[in-house]
Amino acid sequence: MHTPVTIIGAGLGGLTLARVLHVHGIPAAVYEAEPSPMARMQGGMLDIHDYNGQLAVEAAGLMAGFRGLVLEGREAMRILDQDGKLLFEKVDDGQGRRPEVQRGELRQLLIDALPAGTVRWGHKVGGTRALGEGRHEVTFADGSTIVTSLLVGADGAWSRVRPLLTGATPEYVGTAFVETYLFNADTRHPATAKAVGGGSLSANGPTPDAAINAHRESGDTLHTYVALTKPLDWFAAIDFTDPAAATARIAAEFDGWAPELTALITDGDTAPVLRPHYTLPVGLRWDRVPGATLVGDAAHLTAPNGEGANLAMLDGAELGQALAAHPGDVEAALAEYEEAMFTRSANPIDEADLIESLFGDDVPQSLLDLFHEQRP
Repeated sequence: MHTPVTIIGAGLGGLTLARVLHVHGIPAAVYEAEPSPMARMQGGMLDIHDYNGQLAVEAAGLMAGFRGLVLEGREAMRILDQDGKLLFEKVDDGQGRRPEVQRGELRQLLIDALPAGTVRWGHKVGGTRALGEGRHEVTFADGSTIVTSLLVGADGAWSRVRPLLTGATPEYVGTAFVETYLFNADTRHPATAKAVGGGSLSANGPTPDAAINAHRESGDTLHTYVALTKPLDWFAAIDFTDPAAATARIAAEFDGWAPELTALITDGDTAPVLRPHYTLPVGLRWDRVPGATLVGDAAHLTAPNGEGANLAMLDGAELGQALAAHPGDVEAALAEYEEAMFTRSANPIDEADLIESLFGDDVPQSLLDLFHEQRP
C-alpha cells in the first residue's frame, strides 16, 4: 500500500488499528481533534474481556504491557439495595477473564507502541467528501485538507466520516450517567469505601429508573456513575455549570437511600458531568463504499453495556488483520472486515455467557431478575 491508511480519531479503536497495521508493516496516520494525549481525562476503568478486547491486545502484540496495567482485585463486585443491604458479592478470582485497567493508561500503551508522528494531534475534522474512485478528502477546522485512498472513521458517536457511508444518526435512548469522583475515600469516607469494596458496586432501588454505580480506580479513588432514566428535557433543566445545585438535584432522586451510598453523589470532589446515552440502529449495515469504513462507536454505537471499548479494539484489530491479509486489494479487505463486524453487531454476546462471565455459575434467581430489569 503506497498511501498510508488515514484514521480519524485516536481512541482505542483507531489506535489499535494503527498498531496492528504497524505490526504488519503498513503505514498509517491518525488524526485527532484533541491537542495532546493529556488534553482531557480519558474516562475511568475498563474491563478488557478475554473473548474480544484481549484478542485485540494480542493482535497488537502488547499483551505483556497490558498485563502490567491490570489493577489486581478490581474484578470484585458488590450489589446492594438502596438501604445498603448486600445482595450479592463476588471476589476477584484472579483468572483474568475481565481484568480492569485505566482507560488512559491503555490508550497511552497504544500510543507509545506507534512510530513517532503517527498521531497528528490538534486536527479537528470539519467535513469529509468523496472524490470518486475510492478517494476521499478530509477538511480540518483550520482549513487544511488531506486526500486519502483509504479513510477509516474511528471518531465515535458523532463521526464526521459516517455520513459518507450511511445517513443513520444516533438517538437518545432515555438514560444517562451523571459522573463524579471521590478521592481519598478510605480515609475520608470509610463507610462509602467499604460499601464499594475492592472492585465495583451496583446499588439499585425499587425501580430500574435510578441506580448508583461506582468503581474503585487506582488507590482509593472512587468513580461514580449515577444512572437515571429521564427525558433530555429533565436534564436540560439542571444547571450543570452550578455544581452545587446540580449535585443537590441529582441527589434528590435518591432521597431515603443509605447515606454511605448517597455520599458518592453529595460528597463528590469533582463537578457532576452529564453523559447522555445514544445509540445507532441495532444491526446497522451499509452498502460497500470504496475506500472508506468505520470502527467502534462510529459504526455501532450502543448504550453502555461493558462491551463498547472491547468491540472498538476488536474492530480495529480485525480491520488491520484483513488489510494485511489482502495486500493490494483494499476492497476485499474492507468487505471481509465489514461482514464480520456487521454480523457481530447484529448478534451481541449471548446473555447466558455474559451472566456467567459477570457473576460466575452460582447466581441467585433474585439477582438474575434484577440484572434483567437493569439491562438497557
